[in-house]
Amino acid sequence: MKQTHDYQHDIASIRAAMERSSKFLSLSGLSGVMAGVYALAGAGMAYYLLYYPQAPYGSQPHIPATQAGIIRLLILAFIVLILSIGTAIVMSYRKAKRAGNSIWNTTSRQLLVLLGVPLITGGLLIITFIINEYFGLIAPACLVFYGLALVNASSITVKEIGYLGFSQLILGLFAALLPGYGLIFWGVGFGVLHIIYGTVMHYRYDS
Repeated sequence: MKQTHDYQHDIASIRAAMERSSKFLSLSGLSGVMAGVYALAGAGMAYYLLYYPQAPYGSQPHIPATQAGIIRLLILAFIVLILSIGTAIVMSYRKAKRAGNSIWNTTSRQLLVLLGVPLITGGLLIITFIINEYFGLIAPACLVFYGLALVNASSITVKEIGYLGFSQLILGLFAALLPGYGLIFWGVGFGVLHIIYGTVMHYRYDS
């Protein structure tokens, strides 16, 4: 019986080692929480730039589609993106270091490809929306292509990434049906859902 038990233990150990080598498990839950906080702050600033104080939410923004207004919103979005990516890299590096793993390996490079193809494609499409002044489609496109990227990458990381991705897809489709409320859907998707996801990830995998 003892020998059989040892075989089972060895098989379980080998299986766990194979999973660690084939999946990227260094994602930090707290970085997801911080990304959500950055997104909510960015959505608040975008609301202030677009609506406050002349127009109620859902009506026409008081900022016309001028080059200066668009540039301000793009700078705001870029700041949120850089803060989110930077925080994710730093916290994931610390988590990997505590576990004695390297954050830059074959699996992480594969993860970048799986994330990068939908995100770059979506980014290029959003640029064409901006050029052609299809502003109501920007928020839905952000959510849909981000959701596709997460679902695409969920095969080599934790399953919660896939759940987050499908949630973003659903929100993106609803945002396309209600283009006047895209900023709310954007804030829920990138803000609220990230905070929920990051909290679950932290207590399930980090602590």
